[in-house]
Amino acid sequence: MKAAVQNYQDRMRRVLDHIDRHLDGDLDLDGLSAVAAFSKFHFHRQFSATFGLSVHRYVQLARMKRASHQLAYMDALDVTDVAMDADYDAPDAFARAFRQRFGQSPSSFRKSPDWEPWLAALGPLDNARSKLMQKTFTTDDVTIRDVQPTKVAIMEHRGDPATLPATIQRFIAWRKAAHLHPSTSPTFNVWRSERRPASPADYSVDLCVGTAQAIVANGEEIKAGEIPGGRCAVLRVVGYTDNLEPAALYLYRNWLPASGEEARDFPIYCQRLSFFPEVPEHETVADVFLPLK
Repeated sequence: MKAAVQNYQDRMRRVLDHIDRHLDGDLDLDGLSAVAAFSKFHFHRQFSATFGLSVHRYVQLARMKRASHQLAYMDALDVTDVAMDADYDAPDAFARAFRQRFGQSPSSFRKSPDWEPWLAALGPLDNARSKLMQKTFTTDDVTIRDVQPTKVAIMEHRGDPATLPATIQRFIAWRKAAHLHPSTSPTFNVWRSERRPASPADYSVDLCVGTAQAIVANGEEIKAGEIPGGRCAVLRVVGYTDNLEPAALYLYRNWLPASGEEARDFPIYCQRLSFFPEVPEHETVADVFLPLK
């Protein structure tokens, strides 16, 4: 029975990966049911029963999520390009759908995103993915690595995690102006609080970019700092790296007590190696580092 359930989940996960990989293509029920090797006469009900929303709505939300990221973080794409990527033939049809979903026009969202309704609108998509995208880690997934110290520029986020996307947007704009591209300057997040503290005001994370050059703040509150060198337990996460809490919890709750190691006096952190929407979400990669004595 357990093997059968696992097989069923693998087939459904294959569909989600296929959708992410082919957001620009024709994602009809016949094609998606064939990917899962399910009957096309039952697949839409199986999908809804598993994920809590229809195939059509899932695809729409996935396309709208990518479109919103392109608008907020990729200035080189104009609204027409984003509309075409989202499978809309005309910008006005895309604008109506975008406003209906997020409460803002695409142009308004690009200038000043309102992230709270954005998070609420994409909640069903994130909930659907979390049902089958939970990672199962083993000790074989963890390596111990000697890490070299890295000088970083830091933009601190302090306060409600719902406002984190706005800080990320400012951080990306600043590093673009500073010519610190992710391909040449590594990206780190240093977690200084739990992901969901008792009070949202206590949420704390540092957004960091590796650089040894002099920092020009350009109006932002940017600090110079360092991610210290030393031994670290490293756990790589591939796919859907928005929420790395399960990886961090595995290191703390499962790996560390059984390893005989002790944690060093520096917060757990991650290095983001690839980014959505530059790659499909299931291909994003992040390494989670637990500093050790």
